[in-house]
Amino acid sequence: MKNNTHIRQAVPEDAGKILEIYIPYIEKTAITFEYDVPSPEEFTNRIEHTLKKYPYIVAESGDEILGYAYTGAFKERAAYDRAVETTIYVREDKKKLGLGRMLYSALEEISGAQNVTNLNACIAYPETEDEYLTRDSVKFHTHMGYQMVGEFHKCGYKFGRWYNMVWMEKIIREHPAHPPKFIPFPECDWIACTGKDACHGKTELRNLI
Repeated sequence: MKNNTHIRQAVPEDAGKILEIYIPYIEKTAITFEYDVPSPEEFTNRIEHTLKKYPYIVAESGDEILGYAYTGAFKERAAYDRAVETTIYVREDKKKLGLGRMLYSALEEISGAQNVTNLNACIAYPETEDEYLTRDSVKFHTHMGYQMVGEFHKCGYKFGRWYNMVWMEKIIREHPAHPPKFIPFPECDWIACTGKDACHGKTELRNLI
C-alpha cells in the first residue's frame, strides 16, 4: 500500500471522492457530530475555504483517494494564529495501513513550515465504547504524540445517545518571545522552507513514501 501511495494537496475537483470517504462517518458513526450529509457544492466550498489559509491534503494511490486531512483555525482571533485544529479521515476499508500516520506526518511538516506551534484535535469520546464510537481516535493521536488536555461531558448528542468530547494537543515548535508570523498555506513552500522564517509559493507536495 505505502509503496503506491503519495500525499498531495487536495483540489476542489476532489470534493466528490473526499465526500464519499466522509459520508459513512456521518451516517454510521459518532466520530463526527455532523448529522446531515453536505451537498457536493457545500463540500467543494469547504475545501476552497480551507485552502485559502490552511493545508488540505489527500493520500492517493493511482486515481483513488484513500484518506484526507486538513487544519483549520483553532480560534478566529489573531492571537491564536499559531495554533490550529486538525482533522483526518481514512476510507473505511483502508484503516490500519499507516495512512493516518502518513497524512498526519505531512500535515505536521506543513504546519511547522507555516510557523504553527500547537496542533489541537477535537475528538468525540465515549464514556463506554459502542457500535457508533470507540476510543480508537484517542489511541491514534496518543501514538502520534498528542496529549490529553481537556474533556467535556455529554456535550454531543447523536443516535439517541450522549457523547463526551476531548481536546488533545501536540506542541511542534518552541514558543519564543517574538515568534515569526503565521504563513498562509498558499504562500508556503513547505518542502524547501521547513525550519526557516520565510516561504515562497509552491503547490506541489513531495512524495513522503
